[in-house]
Amino acid sequence: MADRTGQCLCGNVHYTVSGEPVTARICWCQTCQKISGNGTANAIFPSGNIKVDGPLGCYTSQADSGNTISRHFCPRCGCHLFASSSASPQFRVVRLGTLDEPSSVKPQINIWASSAPAWACLDSGLKSEAKQPGPIQPKPSSPQ
Repeated sequence: MADRTGQCLCGNVHYTVSGEPVTARICWCQTCQKISGNGTANAIFPSGNIKVDGPLGCYTSQADSGNTISRHFCPRCGCHLFASSSASPQFRVVRLGTLDEPSSVKPQINIWASSAPAWACLDSGLKSEAKQPGPIQPKPSSPQ
C-alpha cells in the first residue's frame, strides 16, 4: 500500500503514514466513548511511520487498562488524531476517521466490548474482546 494521508477537521494538521498497520480495531472503553460519543476506530502503526505537519495538543491520562495514554489533537479544532500508550511507545494509534481514505483500513477486532452500550452496532464478523487484548505484536516481516 502506498502512503496514506490524513488531516484534522480544520486542516491545520496534516499527516502521512507509511506501511500497513500492525492491527486495526474498534475500542469501546469508556474513555473512547467520551472522546467520540461512540466507539473509536483505530489503526496501530509503528511510531516512526507517521510524519506530522502542524501543531498538536496533548492530553495524558490513565486508561481503563492502567496504562498512561497520551491523546494528540489539533489545538485549533480539537479533532483527535493520534494516541500513544506507555505500554507500547514504539506504536502510535491513528484515528481512522481522520484518514483521507478511511476505508483503506478495515478493523479486525472490537476491544473493550463489555463496555459497549446496549445500542452499539458491533460487527458480528469481527473478533471481540471483553477488555484490553494482550500486548501488540509486530507482524513478522516477509522474506526478501
